[in-house]
Amino acid sequence: MNPALAAGPELLTAVVAALVLIAIAGALYSHRLGLSHLLVFMVVGMLAGVDGPLGLPFDSHRLAASVGNLAVALILFDGGLRTRWVDVRRGMLPASLLATLGVAATAVMVAGIARVVLDLPWAGGLLLGAAVSSTDAAAVFAQFSASRLQLAPRLGATIEVESAMNDPMAMVLTLGLIAWLTPLGQAGELRVAGLADMLRLLGEQLGIGLAVGAAGGLTAAWWVRRLPIADDHDGLTALLLAALGFLLFAVTNRSGGSGFLAAYLAGLLLRHRAGRVATLGLPGLNGYTWLAQAVLFLLLGLLVTPHEVWRLIGPALLVAAGLMFIARPAAVLLCLAPLGFDWRSQCFVAWSGLRGAVPIVLAIYPVLADLPDGWRCFDVAFVVVLLSLLVQGPTLAPLARLLGLDSARAAD
Repeated sequence: MNPALAAGPELLTAVVAALVLIAIAGALYSHRLGLSHLLVFMVVGMLAGVDGPLGLPFDSHRLAASVGNLAVALILFDGGLRTRWVDVRRGMLPASLLATLGVAATAVMVAGIARVVLDLPWAGGLLLGAAVSSTDAAAVFAQFSASRLQLAPRLGATIEVESAMNDPMAMVLTLGLIAWLTPLGQAGELRVAGLADMLRLLGEQLGIGLAVGAAGGLTAAWWVRRLPIADDHDGLTALLLAALGFLLFAVTNRSGGSGFLAAYLAGLLLRHRAGRVATLGLPGLNGYTWLAQAVLFLLLGLLVTPHEVWRLIGPALLVAAGLMFIARPAAVLLCLAPLGFDWRSQCFVAWSGLRGAVPIVLAIYPVLADLPDGWRCFDVAFVVVLLSLLVQGPTLAPLARLLGLDSARAAD
């Protein structure tokens, strides 16, 4: 047993608190370099893990997946509360195409790249492609907030709404492929025999997610408007909103729908129908979302075994580069060119497809299912996310200014 764990809860508490303090301090300094705060939390987790100085043993993939789902749900709910309904309407069509057709096209192209550089079979390549195909709302929202870009309303709405809507498609593809590759009876309740079942599962995820999110959001807005919430109840309001978001996420998942989509839609409707309450609770809710992201990325960092990842570093970097420079731009071109987006907007949408917690969380499922290529999928997904946060995040704002898309800089 690790000495830190054997010494008692007090030392363990001190170690965890120290890790959080170090990560926060590092995140504050990294912000000056344009690096994502989330990257620092992940690196601190890696340094504390089995290959780091502390050598803390952590291999609970199930716990990391559970925490990841809750964290992403809260982040999406918070993102919905911060998004104006008029912006969503502007970006709904292009975001919907990117979140469905774009995700599927990206997964297929990544599968082809993985087959060449990793020698994965098509099924394994598709599983990897599905896991890393969706952009991450937490990373996108955090980077946009940090860079303070002012994009054209349609462009900004397309990127933000896509990042919130594409998780269901990636989740369905990942779970469907796992069920297809897993012997009958070992994949829980999920049964997928072919394309028809995959489409049915996607329809259920999207349909139930939209229905529960809409009904839950409207009902919650009607209820909170009638509560005697005073202006000094900001902390209590934040707790109320967080509980509503978790409730809708859990109910939707239990019903067979996408809890992520429901949480985002409910947040949108709450902002639209109960704006005063939503605005009052946002500062406190922001603290909860930061806590969720910090815990999640620390856990993901602890979960990674760097010396195992290093064995695949060459092929993994090639997959990451293929995703960033081939698969994502091609999917964006396929979805946005027919809608009249110019080449500059397409370039920026392609580059803003940041990967974050969601691809790593999705890549945990093949490991839990004990698939032969599960560990390779997880290690490669980690490298994809790491490279995205290191390369795409810091260059996002400079690229927008270079392309003349930042209206704030244009006004200067």
